[in-house]
Amino acid sequence: MAEAQSKIPDMKPEPKGDEWEPKIIGFLCNWCSYAGADLCGVSRYQYPTNVRPVRVMCSTRISPHLVLDIFKAGADGILLGGCHLNDCHYISGNFYTEKRVRLMWKLLEDAGIDPKRLRLEWVSASEGEKFSKVVTEFTEQVTKLGPSNVRKDNVLKTQVAAADNASETFRLRALVGKELDLEKKGNVYGNKLEQTELEKLIDQATKEEFERALILELSKSKAMSVKELGKIMNVPTDKVLRHIVALRQKNLLAMEHPEGFTPTYKTIEIGGEL
Repeated sequence: MAEAQSKIPDMKPEPKGDEWEPKIIGFLCNWCSYAGADLCGVSRYQYPTNVRPVRVMCSTRISPHLVLDIFKAGADGILLGGCHLNDCHYISGNFYTEKRVRLMWKLLEDAGIDPKRLRLEWVSASEGEKFSKVVTEFTEQVTKLGPSNVRKDNVLKTQVAAADNASETFRLRALVGKELDLEKKGNVYGNKLEQTELEKLIDQATKEEFERALILELSKSKAMSVKELGKIMNVPTDKVLRHIVALRQKNLLAMEHPEGFTPTYKTIEIGGEL
């Protein structure tokens, strides 16, 4: 993962006259998609140059945290390319990728970013023409969506930061990491869970973890009441209070001295970080 992060191009805006060009990061699997990109070039297929390719050993090496961190930095789109299902160099890596990307889409939606800015495609080493088509279509799609406003919109920036932090919680990492095994092998009692049932469970957990992470983000600089948080988040106050109880049990949130009869809460920061 460190290798992939060290090669990520800078997302600082690069003025190009009055014409805006989307900045897209492409994480390409070494064994298939990156080889497909090579074949695309050798075969002289034409495609837009907006994608900054980053070669990774497997598409499953790209975590939700990394994707959300890049969107937080201002990327307009991210393309994930891997081997076709059942053709992964590491046997089942891309099946895990598929599960992770679904979580990424859900977190992006909760954060206020159009999930269409993230695309997953299977491209083999022999599909140079397909790579050209995918890059062209995705670039056109991101261009229609317009530039990312994350760096200019403080509300959006806060929401993406919350989604980023939520993706790193033990609960979501454990659920997504075990999802495939729960479908194929079952739990410790041998009971297999239906895909729709699992997805519903993960969607609910994702929403809860995002809302809790958003509470922590909003309460960093100023202590806030349940009513204030509920209004900003557009979440019922009873639900906000349940989140606060859970966060206080984990020693992530502290109650400040109440003004009158209304207690306020502030994020506990250790060493300048959550």
